[in-house]
Amino acid sequence: MPVFEETATAHRDLRILPSRALPLPRLSPKVSITGEEREVVVIGAGPSGLFLTLLLARYGISGSSLLCLDSKPGTLKAGQADGLQPRTLEVFQSLGIASEIIADGCHMEEVAFWNPIAQVEGANGNSKGGIERTSFVPDVNVPARFPFEVTIHQGRIERILQENLDVYAPRDTIRRSHHFLDYTVDTVNYPDYPILVNYEHEIEDGSRVPGSVRTKYLVGGDGAHSKVRKSMGLSLEGETSDHIWGVCDFVADTDFPDIRKRSAVHSESGSIMVIPREQIATGEFLTRLYVQVPGDVDAKADRTTTPEDEKKNSSKKKRAEVTLDYIFQQANAVFAPYSIKIKEGTAPDWYAAYQIGQRMSSKFSSRTPDGVDRVFIVGDACHTHSPKAGQGMNVSMMDSYNLSWKLAHSILGLSPQSEKQADQVLETFDLERVDTARQLIEFDAKFSHMFSGKIGSGDSEAGLTHDEFLKVFRDGSGFTSGCGLEYKSNKLVKSAKESEGMLAAEGDPLYGALTAGRRFLNVELKRYADNTTRQLHDELPSNGRYRILVLTSTNLLKSDGLSQKALRACATMVDEHPAGSIDFAVLHPIKERFEWTQLPSDVKRLAEMRTYGLARKEDAYETYGIARDEGAIAVIRPDGYVGVLCRLSAIRTVQSYLEACLVGA
Repeated sequence: MPVFEETATAHRDLRILPSRALPLPRLSPKVSITGEEREVVVIGAGPSGLFLTLLLARYGISGSSLLCLDSKPGTLKAGQADGLQPRTLEVFQSLGIASEIIADGCHMEEVAFWNPIAQVEGANGNSKGGIERTSFVPDVNVPARFPFEVTIHQGRIERILQENLDVYAPRDTIRRSHHFLDYTVDTVNYPDYPILVNYEHEIEDGSRVPGSVRTKYLVGGDGAHSKVRKSMGLSLEGETSDHIWGVCDFVADTDFPDIRKRSAVHSESGSIMVIPREQIATGEFLTRLYVQVPGDVDAKADRTTTPEDEKKNSSKKKRAEVTLDYIFQQANAVFAPYSIKIKEGTAPDWYAAYQIGQRMSSKFSSRTPDGVDRVFIVGDACHTHSPKAGQGMNVSMMDSYNLSWKLAHSILGLSPQSEKQADQVLETFDLERVDTARQLIEFDAKFSHMFSGKIGSGDSEAGLTHDEFLKVFRDGSGFTSGCGLEYKSNKLVKSAKESEGMLAAEGDPLYGALTAGRRFLNVELKRYADNTTRQLHDELPSNGRYRILVLTSTNLLKSDGLSQKALRACATMVDEHPAGSIDFAVLHPIKERFEWTQLPSDVKRLAEMRTYGLARKEDAYETYGIARDEGAIAVIRPDGYVGVLCRLSAIRTVQSYLEACLVGA
C-alpha cells in the first residue's frame, strides 16, 4: 500500500523535451477562406529561404500559416557557399543552432598574404622567381563574440536549419520539386489572401502537375535567376567583369605551407584564394581553391568590336574551357615553386567556373493595390557579387533575419497599422536592406578588382602595392564580418541628433559603443539572481521581441533616484504593450551586495533572471561607452540592433519610440 499519492499533469511531458522559443502573441484574427491558403509562401529553400521559413515558424507563423516551395528534390550536396561570418555566428548562437557549426567547422582566425618574389638573375643565367609570404593578419579586425570565420558545407547548414524547423513546424512545410511559375494579385475579390501563387509539382515520372495556393505575403529566395523577382517586374542591374575564376573543393596533397590557413596568393602568373574547409567523414580535411583564369578579354576593346550578346557567348565559352585539369595547371603556375594536386585515392567534391559580377535590384519589395508591401525578395534574388569577401550566404540570411520579425509582427497584429497607411515597420525592410546591398556591391567591386589585379612595388606597371591591398582588407573588416553594419535613421532607428533626451555613447561604435542603428556587442556579465557568469547575447536570444535594457547609474539603491524612477517607468511601458512582446533587462554598476527589496518590485517581477552586474573580466559600461554615474536606456530591436539610446530621464523618448513600433496592450 503506497504511503503517498503521486499526482501529475499533462504538462509534465514537456519537462523531458528540449527547450524551445515561445511564439509571439497573436492579436490579429486568422481569417480563413475555402481552399488552400497560407499567410506566407516562401519560394526557394536555399539558405535565405530556409532561414526565413525557420524564423517565421519560431515567431509563431507556423502550421497551416506557412509554406515553402523549392524546385530542387533535396538539400545541396556539394559546392556553392561555405563560409559564415562572425555576425552570422552570433545570430545562429542566439537561436541555439551554432554549436555544431562552431564545433565541427574550420575556424579561420588569420590570413596569410603571399606575393611575387622579384626576379633574380642566377649564376647559370636563369632567372629565379616565385612567391613569398609577406605577412599574417587577423581575419577579423573588430570585436566579435566569435572573432573568426567558419567554413562548413552549405548542405550541412541547410540540414541544421531544417532540423530546427522540424521542431516548430510540420514536416510538409517545405515542399520540394515544386517549381514556381508566377503570381497574380486580386485585392478586390480576395482581400485577405490576395496573392495567387502558381506552381508545378514534378512527380516521380518526371511529369509536372499544376497547382496554386493563395497567400497574404510572398517572399522570393529563389536565387539569382529569381522568377519571383521577374514577376515583380524587377531585374538585377550592374556590371559583370571579365575576370573569370575556377573553383574546386578537394583533399589537397601539397607542400604549400599555409594550405590550412585562409591565404591570398598573388604571383606573376595570377592569383589564388585558399579557403581551408572542414574535416569530412573520412577524417581528411577539404580545401577550396579560387583560381584566377589569366588572359581575360579587354572589356573596352571587346565592347567596341562585338555586340553585347557575342560578348556573353565568348564568356560562356571561356568558362566552359575551365576544366579540372586547367584549374590545377594554373594553380601550380601560381603556387610555384610549391606544387599542389588532388590527394591520391580521393576525388574532388566539386569544381566550377564563374565570372565576377556585382548586380542588385533597385527594390526588394512590391506593393499591391491595397497599399501593402506584400511581395519581397531576399538573398541572391536581389543581389549578386563575387565570393572573395565571403559575403553571399551571410548577407542573404541577414536579409531574412531583417525581414522575418517585421513580417511576423505585421501578420500577428503587433505593428501599428491603419487602413489608410501601409505597415511602416515592414516598409523599413526595403529601406535598410537595399542600402546594405548597395554598400556590399561597392565594397565587393573594389575588393574583387584589387584581388584580380597584380601586386607589385607600387609603380604604374606593377599596379597595386601589398600595403594598399592590406589597407582595403583591414578597413573592410567591419563590413565583411557583419559586425560593423549601421542602419540609417528611419522608423526603427532614432539617432542621437533627433531629440534632446537621446544620448551619444562615448567611444567607437565599431568597438562596442552603443549606437542607434548598430548591433549591440556581446559582453560578459554576472547575473544577480544566481551570481553566475553569463554572456548577454545568450540572455537575449532571437525571439522576435523588443528589449528595454536599462543601464542604471551608481545611484541605483536610492529609492528617489533617477535609476529607480527609470526602472518603474520602463516596467510600466512593458505592461502597456502586449504580454510577451517586450523583454525587460537591467544592468547595474553596483559592486556591493544588495537585496531585491531595495529595488522596485517590478524588477524582480519582470527581470528576475535578466538583472546583471559587472563581470570580473569585463566592464560592460566601459565597452558600451556609458558613464556609470549617468546610466542610459537602450531599446534593442528584435534583430539585436539598437533602436534608440537615451538618458535615464528621457522616459517620453522611449515611450514615443515603442508607440511607433508596437501596438498597445
